[in-house]
Amino acid sequence: MTLLVIGGRALLDLFDTPPERGPSAAPASSTATGPASAAAQVPTVRIECLAETCPLVTVRVPGGDVLQHREMSRGEEVRYFEPELDVVLSDAGTVRVTEKGTPRAPGAPGARAAFTVHDD
Repeated sequence: MTLLVIGGRALLDLFDTPPERGPSAAPASSTATGPASAAAQVPTVRIECLAETCPLVTVRVPGGDVLQHREMSRGEEVRYFEPELDVVLSDAGTVRVTEKGTPRAPGAPGARAAFTVHDD
C-alpha cells in the first residue's frame, strides 16, 4: 500500500507545475498543505541537486508518510510545505538545501547528513 502511495505521489509530482516557475527555472515538484498556493508560501524545505546525480535523498513526515526516497538529477528541485520534516542526504555535498527560505550550510562531499526541519 505504501509503495502505491509513493508511486502515485511521484507520478503526480511529474505533472505538477508551480505557478512561480519561469521558462528558465529548474524542474520542480511540490507538496503543499492547506489552501494557500505554493507561490505565497516559503517551503519548509527546498532541495536542489547540483551534481550529475545526487544519491539517495529521503524526505519524510516524522512518524508518517515518506514523501521522497530516491536519487535526483542535476537541476532537479523539490519543495515541501509540511510543518515538520525529517531529511536524510546520502551525499550532502551534492545538494543545496534551503530551510524556511534560509540556505543551509553546504555539506562535505561524500558526507551523510540527517536533520529535522520545523516550520515554526
